[in-house]
Amino acid sequence: MVLSHAASDSDVSVHSTFASRYVRTSLPRFKMPENSIPKEAAYQIINDELMLDGNPRLNLASFVTTWMEPECDKLIMASINKNYVDMDEYPVTTELQNRCVNMIAHLFNAPLGETETAVGVGTVGSSEAIMLAGLAFKRKWQNKRKAEGKPFDKPNIVTGANVQVCWEKFARYFEVELKEVKLSEGYYVMDPEKAVEMVDENTICVAAILGSTLNGEFEDVKLLNDLLVQKNKETGWDTPIHVDAASGGFIAPFLYPELEWDFRLPLVKSINVSGHKYGLVYAGIGWVVWRNKEDLPDELIFHINYLGADQPTFTLNFSKGSSQVIAQYYQLIRLGHEGYRNVMENCRENMIVLREGLEKTERFNIVSKDVGVPLVAFSLKDNSSHTEFEVSDMLRRYGWIVPAYTMPPNAQHITVLRVVIREDFSRTLAERLVIDIVKVMHELDELPSRMIHKISLGEEKSEANGDNLMVTVKKSDMEKQREIINGWKKFVSDRKKTSGIC
Repeated sequence: MVLSHAASDSDVSVHSTFASRYVRTSLPRFKMPENSIPKEAAYQIINDELMLDGNPRLNLASFVTTWMEPECDKLIMASINKNYVDMDEYPVTTELQNRCVNMIAHLFNAPLGETETAVGVGTVGSSEAIMLAGLAFKRKWQNKRKAEGKPFDKPNIVTGANVQVCWEKFARYFEVELKEVKLSEGYYVMDPEKAVEMVDENTICVAAILGSTLNGEFEDVKLLNDLLVQKNKETGWDTPIHVDAASGGFIAPFLYPELEWDFRLPLVKSINVSGHKYGLVYAGIGWVVWRNKEDLPDELIFHINYLGADQPTFTLNFSKGSSQVIAQYYQLIRLGHEGYRNVMENCRENMIVLREGLEKTERFNIVSKDVGVPLVAFSLKDNSSHTEFEVSDMLRRYGWIVPAYTMPPNAQHITVLRVVIREDFSRTLAERLVIDIVKVMHELDELPSRMIHKISLGEEKSEANGDNLMVTVKKSDMEKQREIINGWKKFVSDRKKTSGIC
């Protein structure tokens, strides 16, 4: 006799995950559900939504590492439950962080003696690293002004208008005036001469960028240092330099070892670098190192003992995972100088492949430079019929995420596209991207030019009743945007109808 069993609603082991009531009904989006659900259903629901994310390796907008070796992935998973701040409980992890700080300081030519240890700290990224470096400059400047009996309530910092938004955050959060050197067409980094002209007695530091987010270009830190040395000598000030090497810090030492941008220059007092960019670690790790102990005021360092031992700490946050610190140490000892050099040379070679492929189309101007971060920034030679934003949008149909953006003041009339070349962006992908860009340009060329011109002008002509008088009506920005969207929808719809693709 065969016994049958009627499964209850709570017995999901006999159900397909997709057929269970947990997946077939909607879950609240912004409130916690009243009841629990099985782990299989929770996993499937989340995994299904995440499928709609873009492919990280095809996200060419990001500088952040998207691939690591399986052995490092294992180390990350094995340490994912370690809280880095528990230094007494995890002394080896703390030791690995100290080793990383010293390796990076030596890489940046810090003036360290044989037995001297470097001054630095791991952070969750370059944004936190910049905040810490900025605070050190501000406190040191304030202490000096107090000792001299001078006002210390109006600090400022000089940067180029091309700086990453974290510098604006630092200025706003910690009440420091941000003095920006404006850009100009064809020159998209900070001009050292103009920067030094803006320096005054309240300047806590000048921030130079080694690898501009906009076009990858290295700013001339050597010239900035020389000009600032001269100004300090003339004025009696001692205005220092911070180098934001978030993108270029792991590139310059291997591709351009003779380039002077680091602690070889006397006024460079601190440097930040992103381990999760060309340090080749997944997102969540940055570093800041100081020239020597005198450049980091003691009063900024806290000492705690409630986790088991006296622990010095200088961070904006407290708890954080240990995985990324361990991953950084893995990359440093696994690759060494030879391995990092090979990776960076390969990135540069693939950048050249992409750049030359785009140049052969004769449709683009290359905005990026040969020396700098391996990326290709480019703009349309003729954008009267279609724009860089449309190219970016249509590339998404092929899976590529290529950002389009306008330059900062005073070059905001320039729009560019940017492709960041990371370790996992191969020559094959570079060639494939060129092919897809050519396809996109052909598709855009098929768009009726009269419609594009009409939309881009934002004008509409109407004939007055009873006569031939033509009246031009200016449209609002919202109306222009709506017409562009509707025009594109019609174009895509028409293509679907005639393409013959099911």
